[in-house]
Amino acid sequence: MATALAEGDEDLQRRIRLHRERRPGAWGTLEIGDLDEVLKAARRWDAVLLDSLTLWVSAREDRASAEFDRFLAGDLSVPLVLVSDEVGLGVVPESEAGRRFREVLGLVNQRAAAAAEEVYFCVAGVGMRIK
Repeated sequence: MATALAEGDEDLQRRIRLHRERRPGAWGTLEIGDLDEVLKAARRWDAVLLDSLTLWVSAREDRASAEFDRFLAGDLSVPLVLVSDEVGLGVVPESEAGRRFREVLGLVNQRAAAAAEEVYFCVAGVGMRIK
């Protein structure tokens, strides 16, 4: 499940193209806007990789928490891997919008981690199990 909305952003469009080219050929891809689509589409697959929660939040920041809570309450019958960035370890953003985004993503990440059976924190390509 790809969550980036790249309309009008040439750099992001290029990154998405490169990401698609690196994916294994057998993987199915669904570009989503709504997490309800994940629950519906998951019925067709053995597992779901949602990449990334960060981009999903950035596209709907004002309603992300409520939508994510609804998603967590849904019934996902296959293994789900969520990819997200940790934005709370660095410098506090200078702008109000940056601080608000960091707060919303941090809350969504906390909810995801609380609901997850396992949580990994990756630094420099090395995953560390933290739950």
